[in-house]
Amino acid sequence: MMAEGGGPESAGAADSEPVAAQASTTKVQKQTIGSLLKTALKNGDEWYLIDSRWFKQWKKYVGFDSWDMYMVGEQSLYPGPIDNSGLFSDQETQTLKEHLIDELDYVLVPTDAWNKLVSWYNCIEGQRPIVRKVVEHGMFVKHCKVEVYLLELNLCENDNMENVVTRHFSKADTIDTIEKETRLLFNIPAEQETRLWNKYMTNTYEQLSKPDSTVQDAGLFQGQVLVIERKNEDGTWPRQTSHSKAASASSRSLTTAPKLSSNSAASISSTVTNGDNGCGPGYSLNNSTSPGNRLGSYNSYSSSYNYRESNSQPGLCGLSNLGNTCFMNSALQCLSNASPLTDYFLNDQYEAEINRENPLGMRGEIAEAYAELVKQMWLSRSNYVAPRTFKTQVGRFAPQFSGYQQQDSQELLAFLLDGLHEDLNRVKKKPYLVLRDAEGRPDEIVAKEAWTNHRLRNDSIIVDIFHGLFKSTLVCPECFKVSVTFDPFCYLTLPLPMKKDRTMEVFLVRVDPQSKPTQYRVVVNKLGTVTDLCCALSRFCGIPPENMVVADVYNHRFHKLYKRDDALNQIMEKDDIFVYEVQEEDSEKMNLPVYFRERHSKHTGSSTSTMLFGQPLLITVPKQNLTADALYEKILERIGRYVKRPQSLNSESKASASATSASCSQAAECSVSSNHDGVESPVSEGASCSASCGNLTPQTCNETNGLCDGEEEAMDHQVSPNPDEAQSEEEEEETSELENGSKSNATKPGSLSDKLFSFSIVNSYGTANISPLPCDGNVLKLNPHSTVAIDWDTESKKLCYNEQEAEAYDTHDSMHQSQKKKGTVALRECIGLFTTMETLGEYDPWYCPTCKKHQQATKKFDLWSLPRILVVHLKRFSYNRCWRDKLDTVVDFPIRDLDMSEFVCDPKAEPYIYDLVAVSNHYGGLGGGHYTAYGKNKVDGQWYYFDDSCVTSSSEDQIVTKAAYVLFYQRQEKKESSKPQPSASLGGDPEAAEDHMDTN
Repeated sequence: MMAEGGGPESAGAADSEPVAAQASTTKVQKQTIGSLLKTALKNGDEWYLIDSRWFKQWKKYVGFDSWDMYMVGEQSLYPGPIDNSGLFSDQETQTLKEHLIDELDYVLVPTDAWNKLVSWYNCIEGQRPIVRKVVEHGMFVKHCKVEVYLLELNLCENDNMENVVTRHFSKADTIDTIEKETRLLFNIPAEQETRLWNKYMTNTYEQLSKPDSTVQDAGLFQGQVLVIERKNEDGTWPRQTSHSKAASASSRSLTTAPKLSSNSAASISSTVTNGDNGCGPGYSLNNSTSPGNRLGSYNSYSSSYNYRESNSQPGLCGLSNLGNTCFMNSALQCLSNASPLTDYFLNDQYEAEINRENPLGMRGEIAEAYAELVKQMWLSRSNYVAPRTFKTQVGRFAPQFSGYQQQDSQELLAFLLDGLHEDLNRVKKKPYLVLRDAEGRPDEIVAKEAWTNHRLRNDSIIVDIFHGLFKSTLVCPECFKVSVTFDPFCYLTLPLPMKKDRTMEVFLVRVDPQSKPTQYRVVVNKLGTVTDLCCALSRFCGIPPENMVVADVYNHRFHKLYKRDDALNQIMEKDDIFVYEVQEEDSEKMNLPVYFRERHSKHTGSSTSTMLFGQPLLITVPKQNLTADALYEKILERIGRYVKRPQSLNSESKASASATSASCSQAAECSVSSNHDGVESPVSEGASCSASCGNLTPQTCNETNGLCDGEEEAMDHQVSPNPDEAQSEEEEEETSELENGSKSNATKPGSLSDKLFSFSIVNSYGTANISPLPCDGNVLKLNPHSTVAIDWDTESKKLCYNEQEAEAYDTHDSMHQSQKKKGTVALRECIGLFTTMETLGEYDPWYCPTCKKHQQATKKFDLWSLPRILVVHLKRFSYNRCWRDKLDTVVDFPIRDLDMSEFVCDPKAEPYIYDLVAVSNHYGGLGGGHYTAYGKNKVDGQWYYFDDSCVTSSSEDQIVTKAAYVLFYQRQEKKESSKPQPSASLGGDPEAAEDHMDTN
């Protein structure tokens, strides 16, 4: 019996232990872990990652959620040992997959909760715990979070840079910690003095001289190369010596970075540019103040490096990816091509307007960091720069952007525009204002009042360029009270028409044993149920929906068997969905899950482990009068397409059985000896003692039935505990008879002694044995929640199981048919949706001042005035409790002459005609993908494509794609212009644009 709550009882104890005892242990687990999960994050604490699939299984087992109390404590729900294999991209190195999402892919538990779970369930053998530290971010408001992804740094010695060693560090680790680790790695004596350098490029280094600075403060990024330098015996430094030599040859000098303002947290002190003749002379740093440097008019942080090319076009400067920072690069390139803002910074107008006293601002440091970066991008004529200082500054004030996980370009834009506004707010002391409702006054008066009040508290270049005014109208459904307010906005978030259907790919597994699984592509209602999926599949295959069971197959087992009324939004795109043809369950029939497992003998004693393999089966069997022989034959018949049946099963003579043994096992005759505990073990090197040897006795096969004393079960190359290890000798004898046939039938042809595999009742994950096959005489006693594992020894699997054929499948014509071309949506449709009246939800009511209660009022947005730069955010990502999706609809937006006048409700407004100047693109799905940008250069008026450090020319017909995510429009200068044609306004006719749009 396992520790408290450790799992199902052994077969022998099941009858003596009251059911309430099991329930009490699950209750203790639920209360204990539930309480520990409320632990607050504390800097320096350690938390553990657990695969959410295992954790969900545990929650079901203990009834963690009040709405999911069905079958609490049932043996079939027992989760087995903690299994994090689903989180690893490489099972051997146990490297975490990229872009894992909290709660969706994994859960975080504090140390005490982890220790409790391990004491109850153990861990998969050979699997290391995934432990991470809590780190603290932020300057004014401290924010703690678990650092799931550590920073990978490349360490090497100055005199041998070919020998690079990779190590992972937390952003909370100090430079001193890294230096100590590096000294240890390269066996540097304690008495020898060292220095640590940050290597940017072949000839550009930066000394990390503040040992107390953290990795985050130093701005180190993913894959950064750090070089440790040993002091020479004569007291000089190798880098200093090599630099002196180079200086005499190329007249270069040691460049010391200018000191940062006292309120800066940067920890960088000096930068060396080596005069290595092997590199071109074009490399330099932005911090040079020599007379010949056109950047000498301002100081630069030492955190970026450039490769100068005098012929490069201003503004065509790429941004290095510092490790999942493409989202930031995309947003910055878009803002860089908003010429009114860029000109403001290039002309140094910001210097006079920096507001260092604003409590809502960032002491001007965000504005200064952005100004510095803009100047590097437009004045340095560089191919690319590394925006490290800018990222570091953003991370200090917005902890969510401090790490190196993929983020959202629009969210960064929202933060940056707000941060720049507060840093450059011309209002030094904001007045207190009392807001009034419209109270029936004309819209023009109320709107002017709202805008005036806004400017009294908010007056900056960002407001001048980016802010517009909404009109919001709420109507009470009971008293018809109308409330009109005018609110400022910085960008428009436009909804996209939601697709009503979704395409799903599933595998159909038929009852016919000779039929391969077939892959189908079906279209279902996005908000439908599993029944809808079965009906859609039925139209293709002809199998009645009631004869289908839909399953999520994961790691060779059933992660979930869906009920007919389960919502389809529970099924993610990445799930492997199998639909099994079965008979409908009733009082006489049940559907039995069957897992395939391979036994492996351990090196010590008679203990074995098992590993799941292949695709599980779902077989309809009778609830009554099912014998072990009948179950064996039924399974063998079902897998006959890819399993070679031993010839002895169809023979009437011992000679035939011997022939089978020779042809099937191709091994020496298997002999056994009994150990002191009475458990028999194989002693020859032939086939393992399995029923694949046609001449083995029942006693021989008892060793391999998965139920021997001390035996443990495992999955995915790892071992799990066996709750049956306390069986008595009497139970073992009973098990032997049950799994291998009665002794009187031992030599009878077709008896279980000839069988390829043995049976075990296991938990629903296949990770732990629950009991031998329960039976009454020779009739099996199965309940509706039973799961059976068929255990193979390695030799019989190798000889009789055709793995290639088992994995083969057919594809239905539906997979080859061209998918319906995704419809194109005009931008006007999205704006129309935004301005459509809607009724507030039940959980988002409005308080009616007349009725004195909350009401589900109708709400309508209108546009009153629009800014000089109109930022349009296409809401491609949608989230709810069970569903996360990205809409890849192509939105047809005009490149020129976007006429927004028809959507502006101010009757006296002048025409609002816009031209596109930039686009932020997102490729890929949720939790990952890649960001790029298109920008129209203000100097030559041409379009360019910005992909991190790479900048290439582009053209207008390449810009409208399904990847477009954030659009930047600049208002045309006021002039008389003819009314644009409909095709140029708000996207025009979708059909006309199809030829030049990416609709894949």
